[in-house]
Amino acid sequence: MPRVLIADSLSPAAVDIFKQRGVDADIKTGLSKDELIKIIGDYDGLVVRSDTKPNKEVIAAATNLKVIGRAGIGVDNIDIPAATAAGIVVMNTPFGNSITTAEHAIAMMFALARQMPAADASTQAGKWEKSRFMGVELYAKTLGLIGAGNIGGIVADRALGLKMKVVAYDPFLSPERAVEMGVEKVELEDLLARADIITLHTPLTEKTRNILSAENLARTKKGVLIVNCARGGLVDEAALRAGLDSGHIGGAGFDVFVSEPARENVLFGAPNFVATPHLGASTNEAQENVALQVAEQISDYLLTGAVTNALNSPSVTAEEAPRLKPFVALAEKLGLMAGQMVDFGIKAIDIAYEGEVAKLNAKPLTAAALAGVMRPMLAEVNMVSAPAVAKERGITVSESRQEDSPIYESLIRITVTTEKGKRSFAGSVLAGTPRVIEVKGMDLDAPFMPTMLYVNNLDKPGFIGNLGGLLAEAGVNIATFNLGRVSAGDDAIALVGVDQAPSDALLTKIQALPHVKEARSLLF
Repeated sequence: MPRVLIADSLSPAAVDIFKQRGVDADIKTGLSKDELIKIIGDYDGLVVRSDTKPNKEVIAAATNLKVIGRAGIGVDNIDIPAATAAGIVVMNTPFGNSITTAEHAIAMMFALARQMPAADASTQAGKWEKSRFMGVELYAKTLGLIGAGNIGGIVADRALGLKMKVVAYDPFLSPERAVEMGVEKVELEDLLARADIITLHTPLTEKTRNILSAENLARTKKGVLIVNCARGGLVDEAALRAGLDSGHIGGAGFDVFVSEPARENVLFGAPNFVATPHLGASTNEAQENVALQVAEQISDYLLTGAVTNALNSPSVTAEEAPRLKPFVALAEKLGLMAGQMVDFGIKAIDIAYEGEVAKLNAKPLTAAALAGVMRPMLAEVNMVSAPAVAKERGITVSESRQEDSPIYESLIRITVTTEKGKRSFAGSVLAGTPRVIEVKGMDLDAPFMPTMLYVNNLDKPGFIGNLGGLLAEAGVNIATFNLGRVSAGDDAIALVGVDQAPSDALLTKIQALPHVKEARSLLF
């Protein structure tokens, strides 16, 4: 009988599921790291919430552990790379608390619109300041959603029920999906200018960090209300405080902060600021849902091998794994390149397989490609969740296979269709290593490097020297330099592997070089 350790508080219903399914579950909460290390080797599965931290030392001692289940969505407390290296599947329950978190955001909107926390404190102090608390109606107001995934979609549905107008900014939201949701898809600048209330529902990534920066906050309507029940770091807290103090921002409600637990924060004490201690998922129903889900998922995996909501394990059989491994890496890196090159809303993603790779199981390859495309904006997306995330956002995903490849033994091509056009990238596995072999229809042969510089230019004399000079001046060392072009004087591409990431200032200088059309820094 498989043994599971429940290391954090969990609904008793989860224990019942384990017992019903034939899994032996022990409840031992509040363990120190040393205590956990001492006993973890006896278990096949581990269930945690946020308190227990299965770090590298714990995982090293978990000689029999096969799966870690997080009752909730966040997995910051789990060392996923260490678990992956040890062959331990890490699962979460990403949808169990969606309704609860969405309702918390709606509650924040009401609290801000009617100044309820301040009015409650004043009334209970015996002041009866009826004329002080003049609120605003939500009816007919414009709600701006930054992020229109699962939780954002629920918020939109509730807001439409309140007869609000909803506009949404989400690069992965297709126009067709927006129509289904009943929202208007807009660019961020338009949302900032139009929204009476802005609520955020996006993961924290390098592209979304401080998405409401000082500059963007200044572009909002005077009196705007801002709600963040998603992730700390999406809003510049100091700039928001300045906006609240000046009166430009009418109010803000935060459930999440850059530093947690937030015992001190620049926003505390600001006018019309409402704060809660990360309560988005804190309802009896949500905790029950995630507990039941994690128990079902772990039981399924330990008893049948079925994998659900895994963050580090695609559905691949033992026989397929050796052949698929280099192509999974190629698909993910090609997708990551495409995702970093696309700035507009994605409508469709097509993955074409040519040659020997077309005969393999394409499901994990397509999942890896989708995860790569979406990861620059959605850091938590993974090979398992990527297809569902794409479907949720109305992105059309298609595959094509051709068992003959005219030049390469195997080739993968990813074509991303946006509202502005198409971008295409192709790669192959050569000597076991993923390589880029085509960009914008131009042939080249470049290895993927951790940091790369992409430059699209006209092939004119002096370009390589000018580019090399700027990199040398900035102290950026060149590791690889690969070129592709249509013909002399025509469209050309340089893919440069560099040892240091180019700064924004350096990219601006490169962009200003004669005949340069586009310059980007890419990370792999």
